[in-house]
Amino acid sequence: MRQHLGRILLGLAVLAVFVGHAARFYELGIVTRLDHVLYDTRLRLTAPGGVDDRIVILDIDERSLATPGLGRWPWGRDVMAALVTRLFDRYGATLVAFDVVNGEPDRSSGLPVLERLAAGELKDAREFHEALGRLRPQLDNDGRFAAALKDRPVILGFYFTSPESEASGALPAPVLDARVFRGRPIAFARYQGYGANLPQFQQATLGAGHFTPLVDEDGIIRRVPMLAEYKGEYYEPLSLAVFRALAGQPKVEAGFAPEGRFLARGYAGLEWLEVGPRRIPLDANAAALVPYRGKVRSFPYVSAADLFHDRVPVERIKGRVVLVGASAPGLVDLRATPVGTAYPGVEIHANLIAGMLDGSIKQRPAYVVGAEVLLLLAFGLTLALVLPLLSPLRATLASAAALALVAALNVAVWTQADTALPLAAGVLMIIALFAANMSYGYFVETRSKRQFAELFGQYVPPELVDEMARDPAQYSMEGKNEVLTVLFTDIRGFTSIAEGFDPKALAAFLNEFLTAMSLVIRTHRGTLDKYMGDAIMAFWGAPVADPQHARHALAAALAMQAELARLNPAFRTRGWPEIRIGIGLNTGPMSVGDMGSKLRKAYTVMGDAVNLASRLEGLTKAYGAGIIVGQATREAVPGMVFRELDRVRVKGKDAPVAIYEPVGAENEVGRERMEELKLWAQALKAYRAGSWEQAELILFNLQRLYPGAPLYSLYAERVARYRQASPGPEWDGVTAFETK
Repeated sequence: MRQHLGRILLGLAVLAVFVGHAARFYELGIVTRLDHVLYDTRLRLTAPGGVDDRIVILDIDERSLATPGLGRWPWGRDVMAALVTRLFDRYGATLVAFDVVNGEPDRSSGLPVLERLAAGELKDAREFHEALGRLRPQLDNDGRFAAALKDRPVILGFYFTSPESEASGALPAPVLDARVFRGRPIAFARYQGYGANLPQFQQATLGAGHFTPLVDEDGIIRRVPMLAEYKGEYYEPLSLAVFRALAGQPKVEAGFAPEGRFLARGYAGLEWLEVGPRRIPLDANAAALVPYRGKVRSFPYVSAADLFHDRVPVERIKGRVVLVGASAPGLVDLRATPVGTAYPGVEIHANLIAGMLDGSIKQRPAYVVGAEVLLLLAFGLTLALVLPLLSPLRATLASAAALALVAALNVAVWTQADTALPLAAGVLMIIALFAANMSYGYFVETRSKRQFAELFGQYVPPELVDEMARDPAQYSMEGKNEVLTVLFTDIRGFTSIAEGFDPKALAAFLNEFLTAMSLVIRTHRGTLDKYMGDAIMAFWGAPVADPQHARHALAAALAMQAELARLNPAFRTRGWPEIRIGIGLNTGPMSVGDMGSKLRKAYTVMGDAVNLASRLEGLTKAYGAGIIVGQATREAVPGMVFRELDRVRVKGKDAPVAIYEPVGAENEVGRERMEELKLWAQALKAYRAGSWEQAELILFNLQRLYPGAPLYSLYAERVARYRQASPGPEWDGVTAFETK
């Protein structure tokens, strides 16, 4: 885990960035924008579609504005009065709501002019006053409209403005007492101005609701305030006013989360409005998400021109809610929504009314902030800790699985719990964690591997470099004491061989030999130390720990002899001489590390055990052996058959050491070879006991059975010499060598 600390810390930093956004400490614009896109996508994909004919939109369209008798907007109040009367008396509408404001007095009939004349120049004209009294009811268009509204289920609309401006018209009564929210930090949509209907219209109707939506940062309308605050009072939207009128004007009550459910301080707890039997879910701004059914015209549209000319079948309107609104572009009531960029504002209210009737409004209460933070922590911590441990392929699969799980969980919450949980932060966090891990691996860990390759690549096999790079903290080139196995080898008689080559051919010959031997060493996990002319030095057990270093070194020595047997025929075909090599192996404590001067250093080993290995390589010529190993190496490789060659005292070392020649694995050495070794052991025992005749007899038999064996000839010569001149009573059977 320690070698992955950098990646883990980077992952935790990425997690902290997204958790900070989710917790509202700051806002990441890209996350907010993507959240809007993902919300809109979910909304469109799960929208029920079809046409809901419970609500009819009486459309003030371009055709209506071009119809004689109606004309340009605003229409006279006499026309509006006729519209209301016709909707109820002829077409049998259940309720009529206006997505337009009637805030200015109607002067189109000329009544104000006549009244000024009656109060001025003609105030003494009795006949004029009598005629004006008879005509006033017909000319008072505002009065006619108010009379048409009175005692009928009509809801008016008004709007709020954010910049402070003059208030015009009469507001309806607030739906909730401000004291209900005292001490609760709720981020209501607050406004400084409004435009409402004339007082006589407001007094004549059931009520009124605002049609001011909330516009998100990207200009899209996704929410409408269910409680809009103006000077400390709270007002309902047009959709809620219509729903309450249909439900019998039930009281609106604030729905707060039960005490003790949330531990976080400052949580306002306002999660819904209780309206009769229906709960309307609210978000942190006391707004409701608009449950769009689909694209524009998800509700029946009836042109006002057709209604005034009785071209609309009665059954299309009878028993239905009628919303009076405008789709004509010149009336500036086309809005950008998730389901259309030129969406009539009146249809936004129709969607909300239908959602209230069906109970299909998605909830996004303030506590989703905590839910999102917990979700990010769960996935982020898991990925931050797990991804650094995985290979690139598995990290990719794990990240893809996490993305799929987050998306599936979000969709399940959307469809099954009717909850709009933010998705973008989770998606972007997983992508960022994956990208950070891959980038760290590429730019940082790849650099570490390059550094390891530069440090150890010339000594250590590539597969060991890769193994070391997985945990670079464990490896360094600093000097330390370790028990290792070291190997020396060189070409016998190289000086005379070199004399037969020109320099270019000698270089080619040496390169081919050294390359072949070096590949064998690397194949057996050896660390290549150095070349010394025709000689090679290598060791096992460092820098990568290897409990089987002696066995691997011996296997490499045997493989080098086998490789040489393969090379010699190829050398002969090129006119090069056949060669033989001697290999010395020894195991023991030695210093290993980066050693040398300030001008030049090398990763190498030093110590008595190293020097002995070099001496053993030199003894291979004396004993006619291809490989000689020390006592410690023999003991470190059980299961291998060795032939003891001698006990020797090499130059620079007083204590005698036993030397051995490897024969082969126990299960591979045949009976005849084992009998030979037993016979040799008897000869060696007799030799060390000074039983020259017995030793000579055994050696004679060995030479007869195995003619040309250098070892037996060597000992036969020694026995003959000692028979002629005894080595003396101090002789201990040890052979001393004064040369390297």
